[in-house]
Amino acid sequence: MCFGQSSLEGLEMMMNWKESRILVTGATGIVGSSLVEKLLHEGAFVVTLIRDWNPHSELIRSGDVQGTTVVSGELENFHTLERAISENDVDTVFHLGAQPLVGVALRSPLPTFEANIRGTYNVLEACRIHEKLVKRIVIASSDKAYGDVDILPYTEDMAPLGRFPYDVSKSCTDLLARSYSQTYDLPVTIARCGNIYGEGDLNWSRIVPGTIRSFFNNEKPIIRSDGKFTRDYIFVQDVVEAYLLLASHSQDKHIRGEAFNFSGEQAWTVLEIVGNIQKLMKCEHIEPTILNQASAEIRDQYLDSSKAKRLLKWAPLFSLEKGLVHTIEWYKDFMTRTSLEKH
Repeated sequence: MCFGQSSLEGLEMMMNWKESRILVTGATGIVGSSLVEKLLHEGAFVVTLIRDWNPHSELIRSGDVQGTTVVSGELENFHTLERAISENDVDTVFHLGAQPLVGVALRSPLPTFEANIRGTYNVLEACRIHEKLVKRIVIASSDKAYGDVDILPYTEDMAPLGRFPYDVSKSCTDLLARSYSQTYDLPVTIARCGNIYGEGDLNWSRIVPGTIRSFFNNEKPIIRSDGKFTRDYIFVQDVVEAYLLLASHSQDKHIRGEAFNFSGEQAWTVLEIVGNIQKLMKCEHIEPTILNQASAEIRDQYLDSSKAKRLLKWAPLFSLEKGLVHTIEWYKDFMTRTSLEKH
């Protein structure tokens, strides 16, 4: 992967991760897999919390998992998290683990709340208990934490007002992180990202991987909504750089305890995203199927990232087109290989 450095201009350089001992929850997910790859490349000692062993996860498929200390367990189990931090002398925690799908949250709110809310306060409490060890904590929240508002784009001074199950779980994640920061002075920072896309996302119900797979198979992609819902999109490698930047400066008085939006700052409709993929894959002859059945979803969401630009000197290095080109090539290779393996 080609991680850039230009986003650090104006700040002291990102810390040297070679001496760090890092816990990554959600390590098998799209961001977790890329983050672990980056940290291993930098020479860090990485501990990964893994609930389910998915051989198709990029973390496992790439072999990166072999370079980590694996802790098997769930976010809902406090003692598993406490043991992971204590026994491995963890000094940095990237909490990315969650039930990440809006549709699953709608069908099964209780396990979503358990993973996303209980999981977050378990992580934070384990860090509080071992505050002499843990010096940096990055909590992955979401633009969903803001809920449905009348004025866009979202800015960090807006209150977290989630209404639907997934959104509420992310609002609570935010509030818990701020509570532990302000009450116990934990070195917490919060990242709120738009729709993350890129290599390694195997949640096919999401619009980018689902559309690419459909076109790859010469099938019509499925759009659950009317196609006019708007979102902003951010490439996974830009997210990894943002998380590392937050962790590097979590002791800074202007960064510690703060939430930051990370986004490409351009709203796209679902139909526009499908159209971009359609053009890049030369599949203009295949039209999507529009179900217009989306429920319990916010219609329009996009973020203002000026705070991250001002205080962190962060900016995305990938345009939507550049990110989609990387993503499409990864999925073509992945699906070709998995198809050959079946035979």
